[in-house]
Amino acid sequence: MRKVALITGISGQDGSYLAEHLLKQDYKVYGIIRRQSVAENQESRIDHIIDHVNTRYGDLMDWCSLERIVRECNPTHIFNLGAMSHVRVSSDVPSFTIKTNAEGVLNLLEVYKNYCPSAKFYQASSSEMFGNSVDEDGFQRETTPMTPVSPYGCSKLMGYSLVRHYRHAYGLHASNGILFNHESPRRGSNFVTNKVVKTAVQISLGMTDKLFLGNMDSYRDWGHSKDYTRAMIDIINHDTPDDFVVATGETHSVRQLCEVVFEYLDMDYKDYVEQDPRFMRPEELKYLKGDPTKTRETFGWEPEYTFKSMMEEMVRHWQDFYSK
Repeated sequence: MRKVALITGISGQDGSYLAEHLLKQDYKVYGIIRRQSVAENQESRIDHIIDHVNTRYGDLMDWCSLERIVRECNPTHIFNLGAMSHVRVSSDVPSFTIKTNAEGVLNLLEVYKNYCPSAKFYQASSSEMFGNSVDEDGFQRETTPMTPVSPYGCSKLMGYSLVRHYRHAYGLHASNGILFNHESPRRGSNFVTNKVVKTAVQISLGMTDKLFLGNMDSYRDWGHSKDYTRAMIDIINHDTPDDFVVATGETHSVRQLCEVVFEYLDMDYKDYVEQDPRFMRPEELKYLKGDPTKTRETFGWEPEYTFKSMMEEMVRHWQDFYSK
C-alpha cells in the first residue's frame, strides 16, 4: 500500500523540503495551508512541486478543518510542522503563540487518535524548550532539563509533552524531533540568519548601508533544513516511537555568523552592523549546542552541509535573486 503523508506547514521552509524528500520516496503528499490575504505567499516555496502535492485549506485551531482533511486523505504519516515559529515575536503575541503551538497540537492529536490511530505521527519540537539549561559537558540532549525562556519555548514544551502523553496513554506511534536551529535559502527574512545574509548582499550591491541586530553574542547550533527534514522521516519511521535531538554538535555566535557572511562578500561586518535594542528579547537564550549522538547511532544520520557551506549557499541565493 502506498504511504500517504499529511504535512501541516507544508508551505514553510521545512514543509517544502520535507515534501520534496517524501515525493522522491513515492509518498502521496497532502499539505495543509492557511489562507493568507496575499495568495502568492501561501504556496511560493512549493510552486515547483505544486502539481505533485495535494494542498488543502485548514488551520490547527480549526478542529473541523483538521477532521475533514484527515478523513479525506486517511494518512499513514502525519508531520506536524505548522506553528507560530518566530521566537522574538512570540513575546508580542504570546496568547496566539500558545494557542497555535500547544492547543493546535492537542487538536491534531485528538483528530489523529480518533480517526487514524494506526498512523505514525511526528511533532516538530524545538531546542528553544531547553532555555538556558546546559549539561556539564556543554551540550543539550534528550535528557537535559527543559526550562524555556520565551512564550515560543513554553508553547513548544507543552506540545512536546502532549505528544509524549498521547504516546504513553493511548499507545500511539507519536514521536518528537527536537530540532536545533536550521536554515536555508527558503528561511524567512525576519530570521537572523537570512536577515544577515540578505542585508549583507544588499550592502555589497549599494542598496543599503547598515544592518541592525539584537544580541550579537548569543550562540546557536545552526544546521540546514534539507538535512534536518531527512531526519524527520527517519524518526517517524523508527520501529519504536521516541524523542530525538537533531543538531550538528557545533555552535556559533551571531557575531561569528556575521564574520562568515561579510567575509565571503569581501567586507568587514564591523563597518556595517549595529546593535539595536528593538531586536533584543525580553529574556535571552544565551547558548545552544545539541548532542545528536542518539540520532546518529540510531539512523546513521549525518548532516551533508557545514555551517560555512550553508551560509555561502544562502549568500549565492540572494546574489542570484538581485541579479535578475
